[in-house]
Amino acid sequence: MQQQNMNQPDPSEDSDVPSLEDTGAPTPKTPEPAPTDAPASDATNGKDSTGEDMAPPGNSTAGFDTLLGKLVVDSGLVTADELEQCGEELKSIDDIDDPRTLSDILVNHDFITRHQLHRLQKEFDAKKSSQRIPGYQILKKLGSGAMATVFLAKQISLDRLVAIKVLPKKFSENANFIERFYKEGKSAAQLNHPNIVQAYDVGQAGDHHYFVMEYVEGETVYDRTKTEKRLEELDAIAIVIQSAQGLQHAHERGFIHRDIKPKNIMLTGRNKVKLADLGLARALDDEATAKAEAGRAYGTPYYISPEQVRGEVDIGPAADIYGLGATCYHMVTGRVPFSGKNPSQVMHKHLKAELTPPDQLNPSLSAGFSQIIEMMMAKSPADRYSNASELLEDLELVQRGESPTYARPKVDLSSFAVQLGQGTAAPNQAPTGDGPASPVAAISLAVNVLLLIILIVVVIMFAT
Repeated sequence: MQQQNMNQPDPSEDSDVPSLEDTGAPTPKTPEPAPTDAPASDATNGKDSTGEDMAPPGNSTAGFDTLLGKLVVDSGLVTADELEQCGEELKSIDDIDDPRTLSDILVNHDFITRHQLHRLQKEFDAKKSSQRIPGYQILKKLGSGAMATVFLAKQISLDRLVAIKVLPKKFSENANFIERFYKEGKSAAQLNHPNIVQAYDVGQAGDHHYFVMEYVEGETVYDRTKTEKRLEELDAIAIVIQSAQGLQHAHERGFIHRDIKPKNIMLTGRNKVKLADLGLARALDDEATAKAEAGRAYGTPYYISPEQVRGEVDIGPAADIYGLGATCYHMVTGRVPFSGKNPSQVMHKHLKAELTPPDQLNPSLSAGFSQIIEMMMAKSPADRYSNASELLEDLELVQRGESPTYARPKVDLSSFAVQLGQGTAAPNQAPTGDGPASPVAAISLAVNVLLLIILIVVVIMFAT
């Protein structure tokens, strides 16, 4: 089995390995230009947040060096007098072979740090490149991931805020990345539901491929869970119901998400849900893609379904139900269902390890809701809800304080075992060891042997 996008973080860290980072961070209602004095922790060891090498100050682009003086003064990093001092020093350089630029002099005088300079250049380049997208005014950068950078922008024609995902230049010549990028946009464009982030446009401007989508102001389920540790049952049910409604819409239109996780569920207001990031979405009837991806695990380790781990060709809606179940488990227990030292270990547990019932970790959960989560996370797709409609029916029943229809408690066969040696002797009659075995004892022995055989068969079935 080959693994894709399977980097493994610590569960306590603010990351769950997104395959494509989306607009996951809350932003102010009134967008302001991004600050230029960002902390140095955003850039270390000469690399930016995506791991790309950053150009040293002496290699700054001409456009950047031309505006550098204005940028450092406007950002409050350097005073006008300090800038003038550096400018005079730059003019005094007589050696034409001296490669120093204004940025070098600013750094040498400790007026700015190299990290601050790198941040300024990164924001300058991002703004300069993204402004080439016609019809949109870039307002600020929202975030970046391994495969895309997301900007907050204003669509000029409709005077509305949008989020624009831009494919980095390093992927602009890779046909596979470009195909996946456009597939995400086209998949999202075919879905129109209040619980799914809406797609507006996808295209190319110069060297940049971009995807314009609905801007969602709020937080992710991951953010909420990190803040509150555990979500209350009714809050969690409300979130899962809306997520399931979004999935039901996608499934009915022939798409599976394949990457349901806390960071891909946006929350606006208290519990208004928007499913985001269709970067791994696939049409159910796309046999060519399914066969091409056979044997590879696509998804996020903490929330991936067993059939995705195995790289099966026939991945259906049940995989999304599992991912939503794992997300719900995390919401109400404060823990991921399975953890490990590396992605392989975590994924193996999805395949083989027994799930700790969520109500054991959070005793405040109702038995019905715990049973729903366990059914969503059944190892075999056949043992899960067959579709989102069944899941919604059970969730709404539990929301009203009733028992679920489809989810049932697990039966402990050992409770049916008859204690060996039990008989029907009179209360005052002590059993003797030298008489013949009673018929009841013989029946008890036979029942226990039969139950033992059944348990062995069940274990073998689960093991295979």
